[in-house]
Amino acid sequence: MRGGLSYDQRVQHLFRRRPGWLPAGRLRAVWDEPRPAGAPARVWRDWALVAVLMPAGLVEGIFRPDLPWRVVSTVLAVGLVPTLLWRRTRPLLVVAIGFGATGLAQALMGGHTAVSYTLAFLLILLYALPRWGSGREVLIGLAIVLVNVTCSLVFNPGKSTDTVGAIAVVCSALALGTAFRYRAGARQRQLDQVKLLERVRLARDLHDTVGHHVSAIAIRAQAGIAMSAAHPEAAADALRVIEAEASQALTEMRAMVRVLRRDQPAELAPGRRIADLAGLAGGARAGPQVDVGISGDVDDLSPSVGAAIYRLAQESITNARRHARQATRIEVRVVADDSSVCLRVSDDGDTADGRPPASPGYGLIGMIERADLLGGSFRAGPDPAGGWTVTAVLPRIGATR
Repeated sequence: MRGGLSYDQRVQHLFRRRPGWLPAGRLRAVWDEPRPAGAPARVWRDWALVAVLMPAGLVEGIFRPDLPWRVVSTVLAVGLVPTLLWRRTRPLLVVAIGFGATGLAQALMGGHTAVSYTLAFLLILLYALPRWGSGREVLIGLAIVLVNVTCSLVFNPGKSTDTVGAIAVVCSALALGTAFRYRAGARQRQLDQVKLLERVRLARDLHDTVGHHVSAIAIRAQAGIAMSAAHPEAAADALRVIEAEASQALTEMRAMVRVLRRDQPAELAPGRRIADLAGLAGGARAGPQVDVGISGDVDDLSPSVGAAIYRLAQESITNARRHARQATRIEVRVVADDSSVCLRVSDDGDTADGRPPASPGYGLIGMIERADLLGGSFRAGPDPAGGWTVTAVLPRIGATR
């Protein structure tokens, strides 16, 4: 006995804390795996595939005399094609229907296999099972496929090379679906990390702002107390300043809580402001010239908005210098009105392809997240006049949602 626990109790406690060490724990983790998010119900390609395969199965049944049990094989092939429309939303159901129907047809045909070439689309259902199914759906579907393949090999034993080839094709479809699922999950985790990092950065900027307001409150309170005896009106002035600073501090504090700041130390360096954009102007040793222009009243902007405008401009300039082909000039314009402030960063680089990227990079994801957290909008893409343009519009007072 040690610490009140026997050896057996300590072993059980160890494995309770680390269930992943046991095969049962790993199996439970796979069983509880949810479906991937964002699965599209169906797109135009699905309808096009069905529109092609159904006539193809019918034509094969009519013009292929060597097809065993021609009517049954043709009806089976054509009738199963529509399952492709539900392969993402109901992957287990379509696999059960597809492989269950082929197994039943094989039993009814006395062990003969429906060898319609059109039935090759069942591999798409196999791919969709690990790509879009939950953990329990994948495991149950694999059991159905295993039973189907085993029965096929028992009822219709062929050459060993054919058997190995069939198993390899099935495993390849399953492995491909698993690989694409892992790739999509890895990208989503990276995007989540980028968004979280942007939240932390914004929260640190807000932390600096709140600290500024609290310091102003403390200084005005001390001044009011010191002058209250000789100048009572000074105390009233101090209270009005304290009220304004406290209201602003509460607003910024609510924004900081809203972006869910993680438990990390805040940066003590002063936050950036729109006035600091002037430091981005000029040209690097190699690269395009940067021109900065500011118009409108930007003096009383929320500090979080000013810091966000600076960060968005800085990131946009960095992206232009890295990716804009043959760019000679980067133009930064900030225009403020009574309700909002607009940032526009454009370059004169070559956009011969005229197409935006297939998916936004991590830098753009971070900028979109920051603008959204402050209640604004963000857009980036090729400009019809040439080059690439980034536009962000933020409310003057910051997060309003």
